[in-house]
Amino acid sequence: MSEEAPAPRRRPQQRKQVLLRLDPSVYEALARWASDELRSANAQIEFLLRRALADAGRLPREAGPLPRRGRPPRTPR
Repeated sequence: MSEEAPAPRRRPQQRKQVLLRLDPSVYEALARWASDELRSANAQIEFLLRRALADAGRLPREAGPLPRRGRPPRTPR
Protein backbone atom coordinates (compact mmCIF):
# COMPACT_ATOMS: atom_id res chain seq x y z
CA MET A 1 0.00 0.00 0.00
CA SER A 2 1.26 3.42 -0.86
CA GLU A 3 0.39 6.36 1.33
CA GLU A 4 -0.58 9.52 -0.46
CA ALA A 5 0.79 12.77 0.80
CA PRO A 6 -1.93 15.06 2.15
CA ALA A 7 -2.95 17.82 -0.22
CA PRO A 8 -1.16 21.07 0.62
CA ARG A 9 -3.36 23.52 2.47
CA ARG A 10 -4.01 26.79 0.74
CA ARG A 11 -3.01 29.73 2.82
CA PRO A 12 -5.53 32.52 3.13
CA GLN A 13 -4.54 35.22 0.71
CA GLN A 14 -2.49 37.84 2.48
CA ARG A 15 -3.15 41.49 1.90
CA LYS A 16 -0.60 43.22 -0.29
CA GLN A 17 1.52 45.92 1.33
CA VAL A 18 2.25 48.94 -0.84
CA LEU A 19 4.38 51.98 -0.18
CA LEU A 20 2.45 55.09 -1.16
CA ARG A 21 3.91 58.58 -1.32
CA LEU A 22 1.41 61.39 -0.91
CA ASP A 23 1.62 65.13 -0.66
CA PRO A 24 1.25 65.92 3.07
CA SER A 25 -1.80 68.14 2.49
CA VAL A 26 -3.48 65.38 0.44
CA TYR A 27 -2.79 62.90 3.23
CA GLU A 28 -4.21 65.26 5.87
CA ALA A 29 -7.40 65.76 3.82
CA LEU A 30 -7.67 61.99 3.33
CA ALA A 31 -7.12 61.33 7.04
CA ARG A 32 -9.83 63.86 7.99
CA TRP A 33 -12.25 62.26 5.49
CA ALA A 34 -11.44 58.80 6.83
CA SER A 35 -12.00 59.98 10.39
CA ASP A 36 -15.39 61.44 9.44
CA GLU A 37 -16.39 58.00 8.11
CA LEU A 38 -14.84 56.10 11.06
CA ARG A 39 -12.17 54.47 8.90
CA SER A 40 -8.40 54.43 9.01
CA ALA A 41 -6.56 56.29 6.25
CA ASN A 42 -5.51 52.90 4.85
CA ALA A 43 -9.10 51.61 4.78
CA GLN A 44 -10.25 54.88 3.16
CA ILE A 45 -7.64 54.52 0.39
CA GLU A 46 -8.75 50.94 -0.29
CA PHE A 47 -12.42 51.98 -0.25
CA LEU A 48 -11.78 54.75 -2.77
CA LEU A 49 -9.62 52.55 -5.02
CA ARG A 50 -12.26 49.81 -5.08
CA ARG A 51 -14.99 52.33 -5.88
CA ALA A 52 -12.91 53.80 -8.72
CA LEU A 53 -12.18 50.31 -10.10
CA ALA A 54 -15.87 49.36 -9.92
CA ASP A 55 -16.91 52.61 -11.65
CA ALA A 56 -14.40 51.90 -14.43
CA GLY A 57 -15.58 48.29 -14.75
CA ARG A 58 -12.16 47.03 -13.70
CA LEU A 59 -12.80 45.58 -10.24
CA PRO A 60 -11.80 41.89 -10.43
CA ARG A 61 -14.58 39.41 -9.66
CA GLU A 62 -12.31 37.54 -7.28
CA ALA A 63 -11.83 40.67 -5.16
CA GLY A 64 -13.77 39.83 -2.05
CA PRO A 65 -15.67 42.38 0.00
CA LEU A 66 -13.79 44.80 2.17
CA PRO A 67 -12.95 43.14 5.48
CA ARG A 68 -15.16 44.36 8.28
CA ARG A 69 -13.19 46.10 10.94
CA GLY A 70 -14.01 47.22 14.40
CA ARG A 71 -16.42 45.81 16.91
CA PRO A 72 -18.62 42.93 15.70
CA PRO A 73 -22.36 43.64 15.43
CA ARG A 74 -24.35 43.15 18.59
CA THR A 75 -26.28 39.90 18.74
CA PRO A 76 -29.92 40.07 19.88
CA ARG A 77 -30.70 38.43 23.20
